[in-house]
Amino acid sequence: MKRKPDLSFWKLWNLSFGFFGVQIAYALQSANISRIFATLGADPHNLSYFWILPPLMGILVQPIVGTLSDRTWTRWGRRIPYLFVGAAVAVLVMCLLPNAGSLGLTISAAMVFGLVALMFLDTSINMAMQPFKMLVGDMVNEEQKAKAYSIQSFLCNAGSVVGFVFPFFFTWIGVKNYAEKGVVPDSVIWSFYIGAAILILCVFYTTSKVKEWPPKEYEEYNPVAAEKEESANWIVLLKNAPSTFWRVGLVQFFCWAAFLYMWNYSTGAIAETVWDTTDPASESFQQAGNWVGILFAVQAIGSVVWAALLPQFRNTKLAYSLSLVLGAIGFALVPFIHDQYLQFVPFLLIGCAWAAMLAMPFTFVTNALQGYGHMGAYLGLFNGTICIPQIVAALCGGVVLSMIGSHQSSMMVVSGLLLLVGSLAVFAIKEKK
Repeated sequence: MKRKPDLSFWKLWNLSFGFFGVQIAYALQSANISRIFATLGADPHNLSYFWILPPLMGILVQPIVGTLSDRTWTRWGRRIPYLFVGAAVAVLVMCLLPNAGSLGLTISAAMVFGLVALMFLDTSINMAMQPFKMLVGDMVNEEQKAKAYSIQSFLCNAGSVVGFVFPFFFTWIGVKNYAEKGVVPDSVIWSFYIGAAILILCVFYTTSKVKEWPPKEYEEYNPVAAEKEESANWIVLLKNAPSTFWRVGLVQFFCWAAFLYMWNYSTGAIAETVWDTTDPASESFQQAGNWVGILFAVQAIGSVVWAALLPQFRNTKLAYSLSLVLGAIGFALVPFIHDQYLQFVPFLLIGCAWAAMLAMPFTFVTNALQGYGHMGAYLGLFNGTICIPQIVAALCGGVVLSMIGSHQSSMMVVSGLLLLVGSLAVFAIKEKK
């Protein structure tokens, strides 16, 4: 097998740059979905059910995109066509979703419209997101893979910061952050519009700069994959997956359940803890919604800083576990801090966990998968370890919220406990050097 060539920093950068725009869209969704549906009139105990659709679409779409793109060869490449189509659909839906309350519909009709739009948004984001991971697996050699995923992690966090601060920024420059009951504020609507524009520009950049290898050249660098590409279905692939695939998946279960609750309940938790309100129709609640975006941006900045420090650890599993413990401490602190600026501390700690979750699982798994073939299909299937825990957590969210006294701030403590369990599960991973 020919060794994949070393790529310059800028070639590695170009492989993942479109991820910046995709992550802006994902950040806007993560920070504002609960806010949007609460504004439309959803009960807090039902909020988690709206979060079933995003991971459900992920678990359906990403394995399909992975498998189909493994077998796709076009003049534009094998991964890039899926990236472009996904981004184009995401742009359209981002212009529709925040307007669910502005179309003169009844509350129930507005929620149905929002749910359908959310389904298409997450389908398209997943379709656009997965090819970036596959491009790294296809074109980057083992020595540079950690660097490539670190660049992807940086762009992911940078895009998150931009998406998270948009509503706060637009409010700051004078766009209205308060609307009549049941209507999403203009600050959120314009955030989605501008995010959509940046997304399509970033994807145009990547598609113009990245040239995937044609079939013959690809086979020279990936001969095992070429031999096996047509020979197995998903069930066979899962049966043959290395143990690392499943052990990392166990850690993922607790981590992604924890972050699902953060995305779901942070707006209500911060409104309750800092602004002392639980009324989605109040101006204070919308201020809390903006501030959650700032806190998520702080988390992303903390993640960038911690991601730069992670390579200094000799013991990768210790670094992974420690990161999750720091995140658990951050979650546990949220309900006890009533100053909006002091909330930066727990979210910086949460960022440490996020940094590890973005980079380390894929490093473990892609190293373990060398020689197995079907890299795209395997990474699509591995996405199930991100989606399934979120679906389970979303189904259980209302019940858990009722059990802890219906305080959304207490759900942050639940997230902390989940991360703590995940940190212990790290030590079951068998690392392939």
